[in-house]
Amino acid sequence: MYIGTQHLSGANWPQYQALAQLGVTHVSANPPGAWQSWTTESLREFKDRLAECGVALDMIMLPLGSAAAPRNEAPHVFLGPPAERDREIDQICELIRHLGRAGVHSARYNCAFLGHFRTTERLGRGGERLLSFEYAKFGAPGGLDPLNSDDAAMRFVAAQGPLGADECWERIDYFLSRVVPVAEEYQVRLACHPEDPGLGERTHYGVARVLGTVAGLKKFITLHPSPYHGLNFCVGTVAEMLTNPAEEIYEVIRYFGTRGKLFNLHLRNIRGGFDDFVEVFPDEGDVNLRAVLRVLHEVNYQYMIMPDHVPVLTGEAPTQVGFAFCFGYIRALLQTLDIHEG
Repeated sequence: MYIGTQHLSGANWPQYQALAQLGVTHVSANPPGAWQSWTTESLREFKDRLAECGVALDMIMLPLGSAAAPRNEAPHVFLGPPAERDREIDQICELIRHLGRAGVHSARYNCAFLGHFRTTERLGRGGERLLSFEYAKFGAPGGLDPLNSDDAAMRFVAAQGPLGADECWERIDYFLSRVVPVAEEYQVRLACHPEDPGLGERTHYGVARVLGTVAGLKKFITLHPSPYHGLNFCVGTVAEMLTNPAEEIYEVIRYFGTRGKLFNLHLRNIRGGFDDFVEVFPDEGDVNLRAVLRVLHEVNYQYMIMPDHVPVLTGEAPTQVGFAFCFGYIRALLQTLDIHEG
């Protein structure tokens, strides 16, 4: 395993070089331009240019992000009429072929219906601003985090009608039936992020969150079994699904790790658990991240360890400062366990 990072795109070469200077030499990044325009050649050129900056292009983000489905770049894959859905899935399949030919053997994505959401921020140490979720304050129409949802998105969702668990699974299964065979042929690992936060068996706006429970994730990996179909496992998101994350998270990691279903790892911490949590820096949460890394080592996890969200700091370049803290913290944890990156 080795430290990586994400949320990168385009030709900001100094940014990539700075990462290499911090010892972060593997990234998930997207080339410049619209995703439909990426070709084998452009992906290969992007990969080579990153290598000149000292970083390896491990994976890209498919056009299925964490926002509500209509705000994704392929909005009809999970919410849309069949003709539009098939057109976008065909384009994604072609992108997977380009990735394999270019030597980029992993891609991450979300099965986004409503997207990720939070409630009001809370304050942490020194006044840092913490992303937060409290179910008791959630659920009223318009109550989603405005950064991740909007009225237009909700109208788009509402136009589909209620989507119970069976309907959501049917749409996910259809997508996997199309993309997994292509991923297997071109040896590209597809890493799906859980829904964040999970709501248990409840629905919101009539839509079930089937990938918001551990049971749902277990079902997901059994659909269209393949060594190229697995998870972008987010420790923070899965911890949010649990009543007692400090005790329960390790066996969940072991379950998916022993089955070879961990293709990317988001390492972030929370205080709290199911229905009531705040996101914090890795050193101040309830989950023992050193123990998490030990379990990952035990199950022979071989890919990137990424910081994910960070608290909002005061001062210049707050996000960069927060991530730099996380990079150093993760490296120190690996060293205390005598785990060598690579």
